[in-house]
Amino acid sequence: MPELGPEERELFERTATPLYESIVAQGGIDAKDPRLNGRGADREAFGLLQRLGLLTQEPGKERWVALDPSTVQSRVISPLTQEGVRLLGESSSWASAFAPLAQAWRRAPDTSQGPFTILHANAIDPFIAGLVAECEEEMLTAQPQAGRSARSFAAAAKRDVEMLERGTRMRTLYQHSARRSSATHKYVASITARGAEVRTLDEFFNRMIVIDRRVAVIPGKAEDLDTAVAVREPSVVDYLVDVFERAWERGRSFTNRETSLLKDIAAEQRAMTIRMLIEGHADPVSAKRLGVSPRTYAGYVADLKNEYEAETRFQLGYTMGQQGISGDRHGDD
Repeated sequence: MPELGPEERELFERTATPLYESIVAQGGIDAKDPRLNGRGADREAFGLLQRLGLLTQEPGKERWVALDPSTVQSRVISPLTQEGVRLLGESSSWASAFAPLAQAWRRAPDTSQGPFTILHANAIDPFIAGLVAECEEEMLTAQPQAGRSARSFAAAAKRDVEMLERGTRMRTLYQHSARRSSATHKYVASITARGAEVRTLDEFFNRMIVIDRRVAVIPGKAEDLDTAVAVREPSVVDYLVDVFERAWERGRSFTNRETSLLKDIAAEQRAMTIRMLIEGHADPVSAKRLGVSPRTYAGYVADLKNEYEAETRFQLGYTMGQQGISGDRHGDD
């Protein structure tokens, strides 16, 4: 059987198939047929049909007739299938062969690869996926804002569930605003069912992933999700873990839906909105720090105006100042 590639298949589909159908309908084709005597596509298609064994010459005649394609199909497809299986097996073997190298590179001493690695754009997700795949003990993640797509959550859920099913621990911290996202709820349900813990916090924090307390991935620049830094310096990783633990202690369980807890969360968001107003942040900045859209933040401010019977933000600030409102959720009530 001749070697067949994409070009032959395209010729087969585009030109050889209609020619074959014509030959079948006419009961054969004369060798002197004009379509076969030129240098066009029909001549190439005729040659391909011959090589595939779909045509045979009638004994003693200059005439070609079609053969049953079912007798030819297996001779064409079976070798391709076997080659595909072989390539898949080889691909899997190469992946297994590369695994020790990846582990050795990530666990190498700082003197060989440095304590910091800058990651750009498309290199970030594969790098994180590799770290998660090798996580042995615990993964800590801090995810400010809930603006991830459903597709992103689905991919993360598959990756993280596989990790959890290996017996790895996982703790994730979101902002309170994540509780309004149905995609986040679905993701949280899938990972907590496998033992993960998820909490939310009213404060703003930076994105962070820590794997086995040996490597952390943090943003490379503020407002730039296309750059990240992988940190292996033990003292810096320990510091980042301590930051996470302090925030974790102040967090509220995501899975707890008690009315009293939801009221506390609403009060914390209200207090933070007041602090943003008092500190004079612009609305986009304040919205980001609360993890909500600018429209939602404007709604929070409008609610405060109604609550304090103020028509302008200046009146709102003056009234809150007169009443000693500071945005301290522990003392304003």
